[in-house]
Amino acid sequence: MRGERELRRDAYLRKQRFELASLAERDVNMSGNAFSSCLFVKGSLSGDELAGGPLLGGADGEALRAALAALGYAPEDWVALGAVGLGSTAPLDAALLREAVCVLDPATVIAVDGVAAMALRAAYATELAGLPDFDAAMLEEGVVAHVLGMRVMALGEFAASLGDGRQKQLMWARLKKLPPLGEPY
Repeated sequence: MRGERELRRDAYLRKQRFELASLAERDVNMSGNAFSSCLFVKGSLSGDELAGGPLLGGADGEALRAALAALGYAPEDWVALGAVGLGSTAPLDAALLREAVCVLDPATVIAVDGVAAMALRAAYATELAGLPDFDAAMLEEGVVAHVLGMRVMALGEFAASLGDGRQKQLMWARLKKLPPLGEPY
C-alpha cells in the first residue's frame, strides 16, 4: 500500500506534467530541469535554436551553466524558457510568458538578452511599476528586482559578450549578485 507522501508526490508530478504539456502544446520553448530554482529567459535565438535545437544548447548555455556551477548551484539546477515561440522570432504573449514562469516556479529569473528583458517587462509590468527603485522597475541590466518572491535580473546580451573579455567580466560580475538561496549542493 502506498503512503500518503507518495500519493501526494505523484499528484504533484501529474500536475506538473499536465502544465508543462499544456505549455508545449502552445509552442512554448523550454529546456533543462523544470524543477530548477534558476530560470534563464532567452529571446534572441541562435540558428540552431530556431531550427529546433535545445535552448541554451550552444556556447552561451555552456558558459551560463559553468557560471552557475562556480556560484554553487547544482549542475542540473537550471531551466531555459524562450521569450519567443518554438522555432519563431515572434514574442510570446505576455500572459503566456507569465504563465510559463509561474508553472516553472523559479526563485531566480535571468533575462539573457534584450528581447527577453523586454518580454519580462511586459509580463510583469504592474509588479515592476510598483517597485520603489526606478532601475529595478525598469529591469535595468545588472540590477536585481524582487518580483512576486522571485529575484529577476536582465543580464544583457550574454551570447554577444562571449567574444569580448571585458564584457564577459561584466556578465560574471552581474551573475555573482545571484548566488544560490539555499545551501550549496
